[in-house]
Amino acid sequence: MQRRSVGTSGLTVGRAGLGTMTWGRDTRFEDARALLRAFVAAGGDLVDSAPAYSRGEAERMIGKLLRTEIHRDDVVLATKAGFTFRDGVRVVDTSRRVLLDDLHESLRRLGTDHIDVWQVHAWGQAPLEETLAALDHAVSTGVVRYAGVSNFVGWQTAAASTWQSAFPGRARLVSNQVEYSLLARRAEVEVLPALRHFEMGFFPWSPMGRGVLTGKYRGGVPRDSRAATTHFGWYVEPYLEARSRAVVEAVAKAADGLGVSPLQVAWLWVRDAPGVTAPLLGARTAAQFTPYLEAESMSLPPEIAAALDDVSGGPNEARTT
Repeated sequence: MQRRSVGTSGLTVGRAGLGTMTWGRDTRFEDARALLRAFVAAGGDLVDSAPAYSRGEAERMIGKLLRTEIHRDDVVLATKAGFTFRDGVRVVDTSRRVLLDDLHESLRRLGTDHIDVWQVHAWGQAPLEETLAALDHAVSTGVVRYAGVSNFVGWQTAAASTWQSAFPGRARLVSNQVEYSLLARRAEVEVLPALRHFEMGFFPWSPMGRGVLTGKYRGGVPRDSRAATTHFGWYVEPYLEARSRAVVEAVAKAADGLGVSPLQVAWLWVRDAPGVTAPLLGARTAAQFTPYLEAESMSLPPEIAAALDDVSGGPNEARTT
């Protein structure tokens, strides 16, 4: 798998990441084991998780696999902090206390002495300087190698990056991850320009439009799909409307002309979009993951990428500059 630098930091990762949001809930341990083994065998290394994923079960599964299946040095472990549960409700808390408590528990569940990329999961109500001081502490003590953010919009990314660069010794922010796909291109407006300015990497989540861009919903909602579940139906439903269907049909038409699958067309569009470092794939089984690995040597013709830009929201200015 080809590798890319995470912004202008010294960190490099394979250009596809493995997301674990469904681990411990929809992805069983045996499937997770097959997924991780196939991913690493193909040259992938970026594994992204969070304490909020299945309330820590995703991290526990990764930790077990690192003890039994995969060497720790073969992966770039990314996790997050700042989503917590209170009285059964998930809330954002980016205070120093909660962030460092999350980090301690992540290290324990993962069975490791360090996190490669530690990210603030979302913008919170705590003072920004307090939130970022937790990142500084984690990096300076050696339990975190690189610091990043997640779900920060453009001005939030700029505020946090500017604060960190204002004084020597603060941990530089190397990455951000927000949703980005043919069905969700808002990142192009402010987030991606901010990342370019601050020379940060970009890990898009849900690069397949929450599964809709695979084409599986063209004929309805399959029984075994996320949209058919009570816990993920709300997550997929916004992309089952008419505009999204039109984009999916355009992807399918391009796939027919290229002799590949709609899944591969949508994947290649986001993987090679300007500013993207490594999209995070949330496949639930190794079989679902195989078509992405098979697309490693593929690329979209520029005219097809531009046509998909047009049908999904308009030209990508970064592609033409």
